[in-house]
Amino acid sequence: MTQFLKSFLQLSFLNRFEANYLNRLLIIATATFFLSMPLASVAKVYNIKEYVHPVEPAKEHAKLSFVIAKQLQYQHYRQMVLDDELSSKVFDAFLKSLDPNRTFFLADDIKLFEKFRFLIDNNFRRGELKNAFSTFNLYQKRHTERLVYTLNLLENHYQELDFNTSGELIIDRDEQPWPANKKEQNKLTTQQLINVIISFKLAGKDEQEIQELLIKRYKNQLNRIKQTNNEDAFRIYMNALAESYDPHTQYFSPRISENFDIQMSLSLEGIGAMLQSEDGYTKVKRLVPAGPAEKAGQLKAGDRIVSVGQGVDGDMIDVIGWRLDDVVQLIRGKKGTTVRLELIPQKTVDEHKTKTIQIVRNTVKLEEQAAQKEIIEITSNGKKQKIGVIDIPAFYIDFKAAQAGDPNYKSTTRDVKKLINELKQENIDGLIVDLRNNGGGSLQEVNSLVGLFIKSGPTVQVKAADGRIAQLSDETDEVTYQGPLGVLVNRLSASASEIFAGAIQDYNRGLIIGNQTFGKGTVQALQQLEQGQIKLTHAKFYRISGDSTQNLGVIPDIIFPALYDKDDIGESSLPEALPWDQVANAEFTHFTNFSSLFPTLKDKHNKRSNVDPDFLYVQETVARIDKKKDQKILSLNYKLREKEYNESRQEQLEIENKRRISKGEKPFKNIKELDDDEDVLGLNGDHDDKDDDDEEDSDSRTFLLESANILLDFIQLKQKSLAKK
Repeated sequence: MTQFLKSFLQLSFLNRFEANYLNRLLIIATATFFLSMPLASVAKVYNIKEYVHPVEPAKEHAKLSFVIAKQLQYQHYRQMVLDDELSSKVFDAFLKSLDPNRTFFLADDIKLFEKFRFLIDNNFRRGELKNAFSTFNLYQKRHTERLVYTLNLLENHYQELDFNTSGELIIDRDEQPWPANKKEQNKLTTQQLINVIISFKLAGKDEQEIQELLIKRYKNQLNRIKQTNNEDAFRIYMNALAESYDPHTQYFSPRISENFDIQMSLSLEGIGAMLQSEDGYTKVKRLVPAGPAEKAGQLKAGDRIVSVGQGVDGDMIDVIGWRLDDVVQLIRGKKGTTVRLELIPQKTVDEHKTKTIQIVRNTVKLEEQAAQKEIIEITSNGKKQKIGVIDIPAFYIDFKAAQAGDPNYKSTTRDVKKLINELKQENIDGLIVDLRNNGGGSLQEVNSLVGLFIKSGPTVQVKAADGRIAQLSDETDEVTYQGPLGVLVNRLSASASEIFAGAIQDYNRGLIIGNQTFGKGTVQALQQLEQGQIKLTHAKFYRISGDSTQNLGVIPDIIFPALYDKDDIGESSLPEALPWDQVANAEFTHFTNFSSLFPTLKDKHNKRSNVDPDFLYVQETVARIDKKKDQKILSLNYKLREKEYNESRQEQLEIENKRRISKGEKPFKNIKELDDDEDVLGLNGDHDDKDDDDEEDSDSRTFLLESANILLDFIQLKQKSLAKK
């Protein structure tokens, strides 16, 4: 059970997010680029053979590939047959993992590989890896050629680039054909290089700075290719197989396994962030609750790391194109030391602008992840009323202390029960359980937490790969809190959070407020191999209503503007995600159904939000992002791009000033004042003595306050409804 929950704590989120559309602009821009030049002339500058070293599978890889394929076939929840259909899926996944933007391989290369498409299943049965490694080696060669072209261009032909062209660049090429020949490929990558330089120009960098930065970056990537070994090739290939089953199934090589185990430890000294590799970037997967990064309040899930610096003034090292484990080593460090990160923010609309933050490394402690309470006072109908709030960052339990018989061991349920009793002493009128950004955790704890709000009854159903369904239930009739209840969720509420919200909704016990949740309704377990580990999905969660939490998540009763696009972040955005489905409902007793009040409740909420400056700001910002998302191509004309960029920044200024004026604050005179204000709030790594409340995301506080208002409306509408009856 301990191993299961340990795995569940870590794996309550997805392995990788689909990139936000706007973020893809710089992903494409800062990928590896090259230009049309004769190979002979390039060879005079760089020797390709110095960097390309074909790798061969190790002896143990043959047996390991056979074992992994068998475990997936017979132990994974999906239980897919290793046949030609799966072989074709693995083939496509392998090519996409190597060349997601269809830039390196040529169409003729793909035709050459096609003969392997329906052989992969047979290869796994025999432990045959020759085809996979030959594909990987050609990728390494093509990648190196492109880097060499780029460097020769940057060092010798930079001034020849034309930024006044009428050409355009397709933003997302993952469904575009591979270049038909070198001429077409060179044209494409010339456009990509022009785009990245335009992006840097718009970010305020001068020509010399851009040239030096890119030369350093691509040299760095060339040197990293030299470090690639056969374990890297094997890991990529095996994960093409694993992720063809579902996005949470993964093979960890020995070195990656070590980093995974360290990340699972709450005593890790670092910044407290789970990282993943995506399209050449190191991306923040999620923040560890109460870790240094979350406390600093500047790093967010979805941010991409551009460079890393040690101390407050150490040189910034560009890490685009680095291996994930090497970036982790660079960020990890001793307690009390400082690390600086240059980021492309997840929520940025103006993708040309990065920010630099600094975080003091520290130890992540379990006691600091504990639930916390506060009271929000609201005057309604001339009467001051109190709404209690309990923020739960994760579903945690101190297993060691509990097993040792410590009567004061920490757990989510024990802490929340204590906080509820304290809030009841304050005579609260209602309670909100805040599960935003809660990625899940202990299944045992979410089961017992539901029990604080209901009499005995089922809380969740778990279906195993063999079809057997087990129910988890609260076995006690004791109810800690019987008053009005609201549950606040967002797109990053996942796994155990979705079980809790789903159970409260199914019982009609409370009101669910916020955004559609993540949709992770699967259970993973780690299995040790002779070398490394494999994490595979072996079960699926279902609500007591019979609906799965998988893929669809939980739909709130009252929905807020979505800061995260569900098409880019969430289970439904992931390839090969298990589908939503249903099983038979469990037997349980509903509370009184007040869904007939929801239309009135929504109307009251809309009237407030339509005049609330902060809500209007969020809605307009989301609209800006949606408008950008519809853009499919980029102009390669610098003057036109500059005009579009300035218009976008001006629009941002107008939206911000509209909010400030509505709140009685002084508007910014220009973009510089807006940027300077962001610097003061720590967005560029500089801190002042402002209160912590000023550091908190305004949208986060806005949504919490509106949730309190909604719950009060619900209380009043229920009272009127009951009075009529």
